[in-house]
Amino acid sequence: MAWTREEMAKRAALEIRNGYYVNLGIGIPTLVANFIPNDVDVTLQSENGMLGMGPFPFEGEADADLINAGKQTITELDRTSYFSSADSFAMIRGGHIDLSILGAMQVSEQGDLANWMIPGKMVKGMGGAMDLVAGVKKVVVLMDHNARDGGIKFLKNCTLPLTGVKVVDMIISDLGVFVIENGTATLTELASNVTINNVKEKTGANFKVDENLLFL
Repeated sequence: MAWTREEMAKRAALEIRNGYYVNLGIGIPTLVANFIPNDVDVTLQSENGMLGMGPFPFEGEADADLINAGKQTITELDRTSYFSSADSFAMIRGGHIDLSILGAMQVSEQGDLANWMIPGKMVKGMGGAMDLVAGVKKVVVLMDHNARDGGIKFLKNCTLPLTGVKVVDMIISDLGVFVIENGTATLTELASNVTINNVKEKTGANFKVDENLLFL
């Protein structure tokens, strides 16, 4: 059985280390905040100018002025600080964010990322993804392994407009975990009851299988 989105988010949370500054993209990555261990001190940063985001509010306690980059209502902490979007992107471009966990439409076996537009579809803007993948120290893609129509998302080469070239360090999908190093993808973990053949059938990219493959 493939991982649920919550299980994917829980696995992604294991990539967060004590003292990290982390940016979470919209979609499945926002769920990661629910699984950060209590003993891990992490600061969440948002492109719209907030450092130190708190958890989602309880029903009836939302403040419409407190939102993340995905326009979800959030809460603040005692140490939360606010600043302009320009300062926020200076943090990102300056290499001060340790980890970005974001979604993707396509990823290539070399680590190219396409996640900002589909030609012919209306798009409001590219958001902060291009800056994030260029400036953040580690980029983790958290995504369903295949599109809703069954389309392949992990490919030999991306066919959609690129967000960044050779920028993805890790993919966590509902089928397992891939590490991408020096242009080579390696399957390191499999979701429970998923086989290597299952992954090959749903993947267009070439990948190696780690000799110490973990079955989770």
